[in-house]
Amino acid sequence: MKSPRFLLPVVLLSLTRLALAQSHAQEFLVPSDAQKSFDTLKTLAGTWRGPITVDPGREDVKKGTLGQVTMRVTSRGNALVHEMQEADTPLDAAKYDHPVTMIYLDGDRLTLIHYCDAGNRPRMTGKLAPDGTKVEFDFVDLSGGNQYGHMYHVLFTIIDANHHIEDWTYMMPGDKAMHAHMDLMKNN
Repeated sequence: MKSPRFLLPVVLLSLTRLALAQSHAQEFLVPSDAQKSFDTLKTLAGTWRGPITVDPGREDVKKGTLGQVTMRVTSRGNALVHEMQEADTPLDAAKYDHPVTMIYLDGDRLTLIHYCDAGNRPRMTGKLAPDGTKVEFDFVDLSGGNQYGHMYHVLFTIIDANHHIEDWTYMMPGDKAMHAHMDLMKNN
C-alpha cells in the first residue's frame, strides 16, 4: 500500500486540473461580447459583390463600380481574412488595389488590422451592437507611414444571410474623412 504522503500530491494535482477544466468550460459556456462579435462576423464567410459609393467622390471610382469582398475563416477558426477589390479585376498588386484585413480575438477584444494599399496598418477594436446586426470598429493606432492617410472606422451591417453592408471611413491627410459604402450580396 502506498503511503498517504505520496498520494496527497497526486490528489491535489487531480483536484487542480479538475478546477482548471471547470473554469475553462465555463468560459466556453458564456461567450464574451468580443466572441459574440467575432462569431457574428464569421457568418459572413464567402464571396460578396455589390456597388461601391464613395463620398466625396473619387476619380478612380466611377459611378456603378462593383466591388468584390471575399471573407474566409482561417487558422482553425481564430482569424477572419477580409479581401477587397474591384470586381472582375485580376489579382495584380502592381496595378489594382487589393487591401487585406485580418480580424481576430485578442484576449477579450475583437481586433482588426487593415493592411492598406497606402502602406500602413491601422488597428481597430470592434463591438457588436445590442440588436446583433452591426459590428463597429473604432481606430486605436497606426503602424507605418501616414503621408497618404489611413483607414479610420469600419461598420458591418448584416441584413440577412445573403446581404450585408460595409461602411469604411478613410482619414485623408489634413483629417478629411472619405466614406466608402458597399451594398453587398452573396455571390456563392
